[in-house]
Amino acid sequence: MEFLKQLGIKEKNFGCSTGQNWLETTTEGELKIYSPTNGKYIGSVYQCSEADYEKVLDTAIEAFKYWRMVPAPNRGEVVRQIGLKLREYKRPLGTLVSYEMGKSLQEGMGEVQEMIDICDFAVGQSRQLYGHMMVSERPMHRMYDQYHPLGVVATISAFNFPVAVWSWNAMLAAICGDTNLWKPSSKVPLSAIATQNIIAEVVKENNLPEGLFTLVIGRGATIGEKILNDKRIPLISVTGSTRVGRHAGEVVQRRFGRTILELGGNNAIIMTPEADLKMAMPAVVFGAVGTAGQRCTSTRRLIVHDSIYAKVKESLLKAYGGLKIGDPLDENNHVGPLIDKNAVGDFTKALERLKVEGGTVIYGGEVLSGEGYESGCYVRPAIAEADNKYEIVQEETFAPILYLLKYSGNVSNAIAIQNGVEQGLSSSIFTNNMREVEEYLSAVGSDCGIANVNIGTSGAEIGGAFGGEKETGGGRESGSESWKLYMRLQTNTINWGTQLPLAQGIKFDI
Repeated sequence: MEFLKQLGIKEKNFGCSTGQNWLETTTEGELKIYSPTNGKYIGSVYQCSEADYEKVLDTAIEAFKYWRMVPAPNRGEVVRQIGLKLREYKRPLGTLVSYEMGKSLQEGMGEVQEMIDICDFAVGQSRQLYGHMMVSERPMHRMYDQYHPLGVVATISAFNFPVAVWSWNAMLAAICGDTNLWKPSSKVPLSAIATQNIIAEVVKENNLPEGLFTLVIGRGATIGEKILNDKRIPLISVTGSTRVGRHAGEVVQRRFGRTILELGGNNAIIMTPEADLKMAMPAVVFGAVGTAGQRCTSTRRLIVHDSIYAKVKESLLKAYGGLKIGDPLDENNHVGPLIDKNAVGDFTKALERLKVEGGTVIYGGEVLSGEGYESGCYVRPAIAEADNKYEIVQEETFAPILYLLKYSGNVSNAIAIQNGVEQGLSSSIFTNNMREVEEYLSAVGSDCGIANVNIGTSGAEIGGAFGGEKETGGGRESGSESWKLYMRLQTNTINWGTQLPLAQGIKFDI
C-alpha cells in the first residue's frame, strides 16, 4: 500500500528507536499486525529487549542534559516544525491510523489534526512558561516561583488513539525542556513507528541530538514494568483501563515518581424536558458509536426524563437503523470494526450480563459476518434499556453499547444518576433551561473532569485540560494549565539587603 511506503513502514520493522537509529534486536518476539477492517496482514514489529530499553533511556537522559538548556522559544520552534511536517504526512498517517486501529478515515485524519493542533498550542505555550511574584514579609526580600524542566517523560498510550494522546504529552513536554520515551500499545505499533519516522526528519534537519523522542515497543510485563519502576523517569503518563492505571499509580508512587493517569470513562448525557432533541440526537449517536464505542469519552449512558423518554427512544431507533457499518476507509460508513475479536467477545458478554440483570436489548447486539465483515470484528451497535444500579452498567465496556436510563422529577435526580458510577471523565447535559445548566455546572453538579452543555461527551478540543476524577485517575493532559505537570516548581527567595531577618518574626542572634 502506498501510504505504508510513504511512512517508512516495511513488512518487518524494528520496535526500538533512539530517535535516529533503530536497534535491530530480533530475539524478543515478533508482533504480527492485522487490520481489523479486513483481517489482512499489514506488517510485523520486532519487540525490544531489556538491553535495548537501557540504551534508549540512556540516550534520552543524555539528550535531556542538552535540551533543558535550549531556550524554551527555541524548543517551540522545533515543535512548530514538527507540526509542519505532520501536515505533510496527514493523509498517509491518518490512513494508517484508520487501517491499523479500525476507526473511520475521518477520525484517523482528525487524530493527526489533533497532533498538528497541539503542536500549534505548544509553540505559543513555549513563550508562556510563567511563574509568579510573591510578597515577602521580610524587608528587602523578593520571592517568586519558576518552573524547570523535569527530565525524561514516558508516555504509555492505548490502542484507541494510536498517536494523538502521545502528542498531547510529547509536544508539551518538549517545549518544557523534557525528553520523551514512548511505549505505544502493542495492538497499534505501526502508527507509532510511522510517527517516529516523521519526527526523526525534524530532529535531523535541525542537527539535534538523538534521544529527544524515543520509542520502545515491548511486552508490558518486561518493558512496561521497567518503565514504571525506573527512578530515572520522573513522570509517566498512562492511558488505559482503571485496573492498569491502579497498578501503575501504586508502583510509581512507591518510588515517589509522578503519574498522569487517563483511565476509565462511563460517560453520560442528560436530556431534560427542555432539550433541543434535533441538536441532541446527532451528539448522542456519534458519542455512542463513533470509533465503535472505543473512546474513553464515548457516551455509555443516556439519562432521559420520563416525559420525553418515548420520543427519544423512537428517535434513537430510527437513527441507529440508518447507520452504515463497514470498512472505515469508505467515508460513506459510520461505524467501523472493534479492535480485535477479544473486544467483540467483551461486547457480547456485556449484553448477556445485561439480560441476566434484567435489562433489555432493544436494538442491535449482533456480531456481523459475511462479505465485508471477514475480519470478524464488526458488530451492530446496541441500545439497551437498563438501570444505573446494574453491575454491567457500572462498568466501562469498551464497545458500542448505549444504556437508556429514565429519570423523573428535577435535574438534581438526573445528576445523581450521572454521578452514581465510579468513573468521572466526561459528561453532558442537553437543556435550554438556564437554571438546569447552572446547577449542572455548579459544585453540586457533574463530578466529572469534563462537563459539557448542549454538546456531546466525545470530541474534546486540545485547548482545554483533558482528564477526569475518581477512577478516571485525576490526570490532566493537553491544554489549559497542563504544561505545569511536565515541569518542577521551584520557589526562590532573594535577600537584597544587608540584614538577615527571619520569617515569622523569629529572633536568632549570635
